[in-house]
Amino acid sequence: MSQENVQIISSMYQAFANGDVPGVLSKLSPDVLWLEAENFIYADRNPYIGPQAVLEGVFLRIISAWNNFTVTPEEILDAGDRVVTLGIYAGTCKATGKTVRAQMVHVFTFENEKVVKFQQYTDTKQFADAVV
Repeated sequence: MSQENVQIISSMYQAFANGDVPGVLSKLSPDVLWLEAENFIYADRNPYIGPQAVLEGVFLRIISAWNNFTVTPEEILDAGDRVVTLGIYAGTCKATGKTVRAQMVHVFTFENEKVVKFQQYTDTKQFADAVV
C-alpha cells in the first residue's frame, strides 16, 4: 500500500501546482491533524483539524499573502504508512515584495488511503523575515 501513498502525495503536489485546492483537500481525512512547523507564520492556529480548517487557516492565507507561491517536491520517500517529502518553498510576499526560497520537509501519515496527519518542517526565520 505504501507505493500507492506515494502516488497520492505526488498527485496532491500536482493538484496544488495547478491551483486545484479541492483536489488537495479531497486526499485528507475528515479529521486530519495538520501541524505547521513551530514558529512558522501559519502555526498560530495549530493544530488544524479537518480539511476546512486547513483551507481557511493555511491555503487561503497563502493565496492571499503570496505571489507565485510554489511547493516543489524534490524527493518523495516511501516510509510505510508515512510518506516524507523533501523539497523547496518559493514565493514573493505581496505586502513586502520580499522573496523566499526555503527548504521544507513534509511528513504525511496515512490510514485507509487518506492523510490523517501532516507535519511540516521549514526555515521559519526566512518566512518571518519576508513578511516584515
